Amino acid sequence: MNNAGVQHVASIEDLPTSTFEFMTNVMLVAPFVATKHVFPIMKKQQSGRIINVASINGLIGFAGKAAYNSSKHGVIGLTKVAALEGAEHGITVNAICPGYVDTPLVRGQLEDLANNRNVSLEKVLEQVIYPFVPQKRLLTVEEVADYVAFIASDKAKGITGQAVVLDGGYTAQ
Repeated sequence: MNNAGVQHVASIEDLPTSTFEFMTNVMLVAPFVATKHVFPIMKKQQSGRIINVASINGLIGFAGKAAYNSSKHGVIGLTKVAALEGAEHGITVNAICPGYVDTPLVRGQLEDLANNRNVSLEKVLEQVIYPFVPQKRLLTVEEVADYVAFIASDKAKGITGQAVVLDGGYTAQ
């Protein structure tokens, strides 16, 4: 499972090239390198599961997130290529694209927003997040973990090359 992410918000003209390169190295180059090195082992055993964590940011754009979005879009492309190359060897490769998940990182970002706006955390959720999430809630870590467990299982051996969205309806709009 390739799961790495770093965040830096800046407009394209204000984003240092070194920051863009660092972020794409962490979120796109690293999954490529991991996949490259595990592929021979999986081919030899004629089975394997690779799960890449992309994001809804890999499907849509967000202003100020050039490096993050570019990396996550790239992970979805890498997933599709690896799925095609691994298919005849019993290897499945899929990406999960979570939306807002209730993690300490997301909670911290929401608390920062609340402090900057001088409002409660609930107000930030109501004003900033929930208008875009039809289910009006954050996903739980367990929901994402349950899907990962399924996609890694033999029950999912026919699923490959997919970017599966878990986002409470965010991208359905």
